[in-house]
Amino acid sequence: MDVSPKTDRTTTKTAGGAGELKHTLKPRHLSMIAIAGVIGAGLFVGSGAAIQQAGPGILVAYAAAGFVVILVMRMLGEMAAAHPETGSFSSYADKALGRWAGLSIGWLYAWFWIIVLGIEATAGAAIVHRWVPEIDQWVWALLLMVLLTLTNVASVKMFGEFEFWFASIKVAAIAVFLVLGVVAIVGLMPGVEAPGLSNLTGRGGFFPSGSGAVLGGVLVVVFSFFGAEIATIAAGESENPVDAVKKAVKSTVWRILVFYIGSIAVVVTLIPWDSASVAKSPYVAVIELYGIPGAGTIMDIIVLTSVLSCLNSGLYTASRMIFSLSARGDAPKSWSRVSVSGVPRGAVLASTLVGFITVGLNYLAPDTVFLYLVNTSGAIALLVWLVIAVSQLVLRRRMGAEAASRLSLKMWAFPYLTWFAIGSIVALLVGMAILERTRMELLMSLALAAVVVGIGLWKYRADKGKPHTGAPASKLPAADPAGAPERDEVAQPV
Repeated sequence: MDVSPKTDRTTTKTAGGAGELKHTLKPRHLSMIAIAGVIGAGLFVGSGAAIQQAGPGILVAYAAAGFVVILVMRMLGEMAAAHPETGSFSSYADKALGRWAGLSIGWLYAWFWIIVLGIEATAGAAIVHRWVPEIDQWVWALLLMVLLTLTNVASVKMFGEFEFWFASIKVAAIAVFLVLGVVAIVGLMPGVEAPGLSNLTGRGGFFPSGSGAVLGGVLVVVFSFFGAEIATIAAGESENPVDAVKKAVKSTVWRILVFYIGSIAVVVTLIPWDSASVAKSPYVAVIELYGIPGAGTIMDIIVLTSVLSCLNSGLYTASRMIFSLSARGDAPKSWSRVSVSGVPRGAVLASTLVGFITVGLNYLAPDTVFLYLVNTSGAIALLVWLVIAVSQLVLRRRMGAEAASRLSLKMWAFPYLTWFAIGSIVALLVGMAILERTRMELLMSLALAAVVVGIGLWKYRADKGKPHTGAPASKLPAADPAGAPERDEVAQPV
């Protein structure tokens, strides 16, 4: 009974070998994609609101949310290391829960990143417009979208190169921020008085707004971590998918500890949590404390880099998920055609087209149509994580103890931590329903999910509950770690 890693042919091969996804992402590409996958503009800008809400206790919120993400990534890593696929968790849901589940979560995930394209393009355009106000903001948004579309259409290697350098700038910026922060905290920075614990405990205590604010803070910060799973999707186009997945998953712990908890700890230690400058931009406030001139411009450059990185990886991720859906028969067949350079251009252009529409709606109807579209994606992160956890639970139990013992990457303390993760995610969903500011996002996301699931159940009503294997479920090898053998269906080349 084989538990060796396999790659799903539906996501890598094309008929006749005339075109296929190229395994051209190098280890340095995957390493940087994995490291920077959780570093978004939300960390640099959005963290201020979270700090103002919970005070220094926001560190507990980041730690709690980070722990759930670490568990989710470990579960996803177990499945991806055993069976690396471009469809990632959508393919595993397909096998674990039935074709309707793979279709549903795949489309919801693609939709999330398509909406992100509209948000990030507008945010990036706003920054550039401040530098060059003579050119309208919508023109900059259009140019940014076109630029990143070209990088994704050209080749996966070009995507990898752009993402490598975008990510390198983000990582370098946070590394310098942390080093200078430690120097300032211990009192070695000229002109900056060591704060000691005054900002952590002297302004209403570590939990100035109570434990309830910390719990509410978890809901604010948990979505900052969404994007860590991109590395498992990109691994399917790397030179060594299994090793890439293992490294990405194992590095999740220190990435969250260093980049998020570490940098936020520097902020709340050096700057009073209730300072107006923290609410506006906590990282700018700290850079100004260091005495570095042009703090606002420096942060604008870093945020713009994060926006471009998010645009680049968001378009890549949406297109690869759509490609995988197409290869499994859950999207138009033309979207699984692959160019000679190894790019599913139909899937990329489909993602881009909707992305352009969302950018336009953000300018034409920001408070109506676009706001509703954004709200429909509000809880998708939690739904994706829930599906990952349930899929891992089902697939591991389907394998049997003997096959599970030979997995190259395992979920810790199975099934207890898996159930803990499921319970935590459900609790977060309940929290979204309780809090008035997140209730609409939850309801809109659930409404969209209900429609997509309904379509999936209708399409595969005869196969409900059966894994997508290309063969009757009863004939599946019991020890296959991914729950299904390789399939023979292949995508068509251009």
